[in-house]
Amino acid sequence: MGRWQPDARGRMAKAALELYSERGYEQTTVAEIARRAGLTERTFFRHYADKREVLFAGSGELEELFVRAVAEAPESAAPIDALGVGLDAVSELFEDRREYARKRQAVITANAELLERELIKLASLSAALADTLRRRGVAEPAASLAAEAGLAVFKVGFQRWVLVSEERGMAQVMRESLDELKAVTAGA
Repeated sequence: MGRWQPDARGRMAKAALELYSERGYEQTTVAEIARRAGLTERTFFRHYADKREVLFAGSGELEELFVRAVAEAPESAAPIDALGVGLDAVSELFEDRREYARKRQAVITANAELLERELIKLASLSAALADTLRRRGVAEPAASLAAEAGLAVFKVGFQRWVLVSEERGMAQVMRESLDELKAVTAGA
């Protein structure tokens, strides 16, 4: 290894995504990721538990941000509108990461193990959002239904936002998706 360079974690994430895109997730080893990043396998395992975690390391930050924004929404906000505040906050987090998000999503979509991991992370997010809504005074089953609906808006909006043909900002796509949900539930 050469001279020390900063941002080992970021370099490994970039190297992993490049290799997963080029060769496929299953065909890529931790040793190859570390080598491409100019690091050792030992350094890789200091930052990530396994090669899947490279793609999901930001999920805790995403959940924290979404939950905090919903919790801090105005008290008068309806549950779905509080989730809209969370969607706005999450959109800001992703705004400068579209190309990375597109590549990451392509890798995840191409691998059943990664899709399963993504669904587990999203289920955790939904549970955290429902808990936050309950703490805001929303009774069951409304809290769980609203959390699932907000998560559905996030998933559909995210899928639209990462399309190569999509040029609008994530916040706009999320708001349009939320408006569509509201129209559907209103019977419009």
